[in-house]
Amino acid sequence: MRRLGIAVLALSLSACSTLDPYTGEKKVGNSTKGAGIGALAGAVIGAATASKNDREKAILTGAALGAATGGGIGFYMDKQEKALRDRLAGSGVQVQREGDNLRLIMPGNITFQTGSAQILGNFYDVLDSVAVVLKEFKDTSILVAGHTDSVGNDSSNQTLSERRAYSVKNYLASAGIPSGRAQAIGFGERYPVASNSTAQGREQNRRVELELEPLK
Repeated sequence: MRRLGIAVLALSLSACSTLDPYTGEKKVGNSTKGAGIGALAGAVIGAATASKNDREKAILTGAALGAATGGGIGFYMDKQEKALRDRLAGSGVQVQREGDNLRLIMPGNITFQTGSAQILGNFYDVLDSVAVVLKEFKDTSILVAGHTDSVGNDSSNQTLSERRAYSVKNYLASAGIPSGRAQAIGFGERYPVASNSTAQGREQNRRVELELEPLK
């Protein structure tokens, strides 16, 4: 088992820490984290499935394969994240990273008029930029989620959130994203990110989010 620790440590550190282009600070890349997790999983599987005589070799082989798989996904999402940040800089759309998943947060004030599911004309270029990246990085699934504030009744907010989500999904389809690759869902007012007791909070809650997840 000592070999297990050495293999995992070596493979986890094989990708050096990098300079974050947005904060200027050193960080461990997501591809490195993914390699470490993959190495550990591969090593454990190798140890559990091999015979006693072949266990050390199986641990090392499993760790190497796991690191390559985990690091590959992280590196792929790293590149997609950078492409999205570059194209969406100054657009008002936030790009967030959660492990190997990406989330694009599109505020309601720049995407739709109040109470409407019609996309604002000046937001088409932003969605076109998103579509360019999504067409380049095809190995990700897309969930388009609509959210509202708490003004109005639950039923109307639910309907509005669904219509807005489908508006974005349909526009992406018209821009060349296969409709089967994306799903649309409305959450109404159920998942606020800020307090609905203030105008600023309600503005943050009115949003559409694109959740991008790697196909594994």
